[in-house]
Amino acid sequence: MAKKLYKVREGKMIGGVCSGLGEYFDIDPTILRLIWVATAFVAGGGFFAYLIAMIVIPYMPDNYIDKV
Repeated sequence: MAKKLYKVREGKMIGGVCSGLGEYFDIDPTILRLIWVATAFVAGGGFFAYLIAMIVIPYMPDNYIDKV
């Protein structure tokens, strides 16, 4: 079964994007949050990338069971 990228409702800070990415890549969401903030201040594109991710990535369905 292929892995799918979802935003998560549990453990989210703003939109659940970093928690979903952390779960997908199996890394700590705090590291991803720091990367998002750094790119927002340094490159300026992090803020817009996060907004786009909030719109494009769907929430994880309530009946979703991870079969990995």
